Amino acid sequence: MAGEETIVIVGGSGVFGSRLAAGLAQDGFSDLVIAGRDLKRAESVARQIGARAVTLDLSSADLTDRLKVLKPWLVIDAAGPFQGYGAYTLAEAAIAVGAHYFDLSDDGSFTAGIKAELDEKAKAANVVVRSGVSSVPALSAAAVRSLAEGLTDIELIETVILPGNRAPRGLSVMKAILAQAGKPLKGGDIGWVAVRTAHVAGLARLASPIGAPDLHLMPQAFNARQVRFFAGLELSVMHRALEAIARIVKAGLMHDATWLARPLRWAAGPLYYFGSDKGAMRVRVVGRRADGHLRDRHWSLLAIGGDGPHVPALPGRVMANLLRYKHLKAGACAELHDIDLRDAEQQAPPLQLTFERGDDLFVSHFQKCLGADFDRLPEPLKSLHLTIGRKTWHGKATVSRGGSLAARFVAWAFQFPAATDDIPVSVTMDSTDTSEVWTRSFGSQVFKSELTPDPHKRALMWERFGLFTFAIDLEADETGLTFPLVKGRLLGLPIPRALLPKSDTKEEIDPTGRATFSVRLSMPLVGPVVHYQGWLEPADP
Repeated sequence: MAGEETIVIVGGSGVFGSRLAAGLAQDGFSDLVIAGRDLKRAESVARQIGARAVTLDLSSADLTDRLKVLKPWLVIDAAGPFQGYGAYTLAEAAIAVGAHYFDLSDDGSFTAGIKAELDEKAKAANVVVRSGVSSVPALSAAAVRSLAEGLTDIELIETVILPGNRAPRGLSVMKAILAQAGKPLKGGDIGWVAVRTAHVAGLARLASPIGAPDLHLMPQAFNARQVRFFAGLELSVMHRALEAIARIVKAGLMHDATWLARPLRWAAGPLYYFGSDKGAMRVRVVGRRADGHLRDRHWSLLAIGGDGPHVPALPGRVMANLLRYKHLKAGACAELHDIDLRDAEQQAPPLQLTFERGDDLFVSHFQKCLGADFDRLPEPLKSLHLTIGRKTWHGKATVSRGGSLAARFVAWAFQFPAATDDIPVSVTMDSTDTSEVWTRSFGSQVFKSELTPDPHKRALMWERFGLFTFAIDLEADETGLTFPLVKGRLLGLPIPRALLPKSDTKEEIDPTGRATFSVRLSMPLVGPVVHYQGWLEPADP
């Protein structure tokens, strides 16, 4: 083994690395080495905590020799961005000199791949190698293990991270964010494209799907049907700008957005004081107990006073202490199973971090809206409207359209499907904290709406199509579910009743037990607009 408890922190002068170094010093690790390409920055951090500073470039040919001179007990990579590494250079160098290795990787492929690449080498050298010793997947996995206790089937694991606008933005962090913009993610989402409002620890902010090791590792590690991950920027203008960039990448007009890291970091500077120093994280698990009941559990963290960037350092502190007392097994893997959530929470003082847990019966948005009447529905319709995370139903449909010019214009404006006798149809329902987003696909024709239960009136559901919002007075019984329109708004202004569209919409069950739908829409002065009907079955029974 190399030098006793000498810890080399590569990237130790960065946003997260400097906080990890300070935390390790607080925990009694006395021989810390701050390493990086910028010696002045490293020396500045080292002076504050009584550490040493050295120059270390991960791309240098003599990396292993330089590391050997330092005689590390543990090497921690807090530099990144790990998306661009392409190899486990520092980890291999650490193994070669007999040192343990942790990294703060948030890249799914990098973290998930370390076991296959380095496990045998790490075991042969009798060293511990762990990737993802950060907010994800180390802390999120610790929360999942705690929340999943007593659950036999995990339907959904969902993590949301909402940093405050005044949190420091390192260049590596900016590059990691932009590397995902507009790119397909594990599980089917597109990085930073879809936008929702997330409610976490009293904060309500925009959030979008992003990539994380959780998406790669947790479906198998926890036998979870769905794993989803979201993050958001506090200022809506910044989040929407990132969404716009992501859509440009998605459309193929830009191959990659990482080149924008420096100019966007500069542009965000003047907006610093328009946000707050509050950040939050939530891990949610929905699963079944042995009695068949669905539970909706969450663990959340609220950071104030600018202490949010300390959160990614908590797992590293816990792991270093576990390593010190020989509680870790040699080998290389992603960090999913070593940290107890209570140990991470105990590292929080004197930081301004508060924690909260919840354990409730799972209730879908349609259950909230219909109350006891939901149980009157036939089982296939209950299943249709019991949306946990995201689910898709497939089937077939026929479509007829009104023949007048006005009817064709209305159908075009709402993106309703063209007339056809037999067309494949799919409906994807995506549940957010407050609503469900339905994406209906009739062949290549796609249109969306958002359904939100009224918080004050039972059975009233609001459905938004672009600039229009309609109130639906749902009626449920043993035969099915009807959707009569009772009022509408355009840009928030009431639509006169005389101009309100008429909806003759019902969901029923056919003789084979499939869910069926019939949607017939008409308008005053326009007449019939569209009528589509068909059947649906779950894409993933």
